[in-house]
Amino acid sequence: MKNHFLFFTVMLLYAVPLMAQHTTKTTAKAGLLPVDTAVKIGKLPNGLTYYIRKNSEPAKRAVLYLVTHVGSLMEDDDQLGLAHFTEHMAFNGTRDFPKNELVNYLQKAGVKFGADVNASTSFNETIYKLPLPTDSMAVFKKSFSMMANWAGLVTFEEGAINRERGIILEEERSRGKNVAERIQKQVIPALLNNSRYASRMPIGKDELLKTFKPDVIKRFYKDWYRPDLQAVIAVGDFDPKLVERLIRENFSTLKNPMHSRKRINYSIPPDKGTQIKIITDPEQTSTRMQIIVRHQGKAVRTSADLIESLSRSLLNRMLGSRVAELRQQANAPLLIGSIGYGRFLADIDAFTIAVTAKPGQLEQAAKKILAVNEQARQFGFTQAELESAKKSLFNTIERQWKERDKNSSAAYVTEYLNHFTKGEAIPGIDYEYHFLKNNLAKIKLEQLDKLIRALNSTENRVIIIEAPEKDKALLPDQKKLLSWISDSGRNLQPYRSEAVPSKLLDNLPEGGVISAAKTNVGTGVSELILGNGARVILKPTRFKNDQIIINGYSYGGTSIAADSIYHSAALAALLVNRSGLGKLTRAQLNKMLSGRSVNLSASISDFTEGLSGSASPAELETALQLIYLYFTQPRKDPEAWLAIISQQEASMANRSASPNLVFQDTVTAVLNSYNPRKTAGNLDGTSIDQAYRFYQDRFADASDFTFILVGAIDTAKAIPLIKKYLGNLPAIHRKEHYKDAGFGTPRGQVSKTVYKGIEAKSRVQLVYSGTYTYNDLNNIQLEALKEMINYRILNRLRAKESGVYTPSVNVGYGNIPVQRYSITISFNCAPENVQHLIEASKEEVERLKREGPEPAEIQKFMAAQLRMRETQVESNTWWVYYLRNQYMNRDKPETEPSYNKLLGEVSPESVRTAARQYAGGENLAEFILMPEKKGPRH
Repeated sequence: MKNHFLFFTVMLLYAVPLMAQHTTKTTAKAGLLPVDTAVKIGKLPNGLTYYIRKNSEPAKRAVLYLVTHVGSLMEDDDQLGLAHFTEHMAFNGTRDFPKNELVNYLQKAGVKFGADVNASTSFNETIYKLPLPTDSMAVFKKSFSMMANWAGLVTFEEGAINRERGIILEEERSRGKNVAERIQKQVIPALLNNSRYASRMPIGKDELLKTFKPDVIKRFYKDWYRPDLQAVIAVGDFDPKLVERLIRENFSTLKNPMHSRKRINYSIPPDKGTQIKIITDPEQTSTRMQIIVRHQGKAVRTSADLIESLSRSLLNRMLGSRVAELRQQANAPLLIGSIGYGRFLADIDAFTIAVTAKPGQLEQAAKKILAVNEQARQFGFTQAELESAKKSLFNTIERQWKERDKNSSAAYVTEYLNHFTKGEAIPGIDYEYHFLKNNLAKIKLEQLDKLIRALNSTENRVIIIEAPEKDKALLPDQKKLLSWISDSGRNLQPYRSEAVPSKLLDNLPEGGVISAAKTNVGTGVSELILGNGARVILKPTRFKNDQIIINGYSYGGTSIAADSIYHSAALAALLVNRSGLGKLTRAQLNKMLSGRSVNLSASISDFTEGLSGSASPAELETALQLIYLYFTQPRKDPEAWLAIISQQEASMANRSASPNLVFQDTVTAVLNSYNPRKTAGNLDGTSIDQAYRFYQDRFADASDFTFILVGAIDTAKAIPLIKKYLGNLPAIHRKEHYKDAGFGTPRGQVSKTVYKGIEAKSRVQLVYSGTYTYNDLNNIQLEALKEMINYRILNRLRAKESGVYTPSVNVGYGNIPVQRYSITISFNCAPENVQHLIEASKEEVERLKREGPEPAEIQKFMAAQLRMRETQVESNTWWVYYLRNQYMNRDKPETEPSYNKLLGEVSPESVRTAARQYAGGENLAEFILMPEKKGPRH
């Protein structure tokens, strides 16, 4: 499971959606937005609310939510953390599904625990999520019984409670016991103004979690898990009448308590003036400043509310564009910056200015981003900026509208969740789109200028600075900090919008030719060979109405770069992406493409160079023009290069302070045989000219490129454009391949322990590796082995030992540059449990080698894989990477998936054989992160 509690994030989300999500009191207003007629909303006699919508994306699937409008704010003083604990216990036994029967049943039906079935607890609600198939009526019907059991029939068996204590504490350790948690504890009282939110963090208190009596958690469940505070949301490919009947049958018997406790809607009271928190920590890796001005939030319920939401979205786009321009400056003192208005917490919104400074440059970074804000506050925005923002916003909503019959069920569920818990209107995308068409032009520049001034306030404001402890002497005191803010508005000039050319190419290339073509009728995949040698793979689909995904590659990458220029070569694609194309700088290119459904970027990896992105069918020509420019007219911008180097240096400056980064750098170094090319952030000898020349060389020859296009392709319209742009890419017909740069994992037994960190927190990685024969059959056996190990590790380390929260097992395999595989077991735990849990992990691997998996485990794996593949093949993204993998790794590519046949080769004996072959332990690297050793006290 994931997201079982909220460690409050100080950094806010600035993007305000069209239908913003805020809590407010219900008031009678004119112009209430309508309710989408496609959703049926009802209420049972016991008060339970339900939302039902038929939706066929994806087919044969549904998403079910059980929402209890209760979270940690409802806890009594002796229940801190028990809202979250209750959510855990729902998976540990109910009246009709004792112990872990519920999870076992779902796994056998192909529903994964954690990845699919999951739950989360926050301050105000607890949500149980159940995505499941609808073509098995037995499973579908039983799922409503499961949710009803969660809603009111959890058993709270004492032994299960005691086993879960350790898991909850390990969850807290896994997500916390780090610099973020330490800073949070200092920030929360100011940020939440000592409200009830500040004393009701969902994870709770360790001591209480260790010692509470079962009656205490049962009291919480009895008081708050009740129908009048609950909703069932069902969206999917089903018969709505059947779903309504199943809801009535399963939930009508649930009863409210005789004397129900009142649910109080807690808020965060406003605060006079400004609170300032300056915090340092030895493990903090960057210096950040945030200015957070809290405002009363407002749910979007009326036409006027929707206009306000649109205005905030436009404001955020314009401010975001200005900050992006600041970041692109060569001497910009900031790494990250943002200004915007967004959701905060409860019924509160916030206007936030945030900046992450380069080392030693907090003052300069703060003044720069404050100047951007002040420039907007003093002089407002330009008409050109507003028109660009309107175009961008309209394009975003229009894309959603064009895909209205392809929307995923999960997207609708989120809307209905916010309607139930926050009172948000749900008029539907059709209404929103036409509202936008009719009203966007009515929003005038004066309104946005007034809004930016209103959002800036010295009342109800919190200023936070977080910095490495070693930089404490460089930080301002409160008086100095306030002077930075007050001085930021001096000597500013109005913002000037730069004119942008109207087209990418002044001279269009001549038409190319197709020298060969073939089509696989079964899959609809076409292969074109252009006159310049480039290969183009086309897969038209109907998965999305307005999406074409593009991916192009050729072999080589940085593997062919000499060691002397490697670090420059590694930055070559980033240089060009930041520099712009043709006659356009990056800023001009961004403005030209703003509001258009097209994006494309270049990449150079270890073994390939390529381009990737997406476009709407209407912008396919634009995407192909961008590809043409990436090959023929890449720019070399010295300011972009200086900004890249400066940002790279800054990001590395305090890397050694982070336990996790130091640990991961050690793992990377060892697993790559200490190859200097894998040293993080090495900038020795880098040069803009070396980087640019390397980029030019990698994109000088399109004859060995393969371009894959998947999506809403009109072949008759696409092929002439492909011939014109891709068919005219430069070609010198050289024969190239990648090189083995010596990244191979070490042979034999390796053990590395890193001592870093001040908290009682450890991390373990066990890596089995070796040579491999890459083919489909071995690949599926290795995937099956991964899942078998995962089942065993999860059951042993979490369920039996209560020693970890979320262990993970991953596999890697490939034939580039050589055929190798790896199996990695990872987990966080208490330092004193490290060796015991390592031995327990190895024992489970050995048992699997000795006995093989149980037939039930194979059944779970096969069911999950079949269900996953059913939805994967209905995705443009999956097809792009499936086809790329086919063409990259096979001399004679197959374009028709034969997955079911491969799954039929998986058996208990085949997995046992795979375990012996791949988890033999001959090559085993063991990595341990331990807290720093403490010296003797004097």
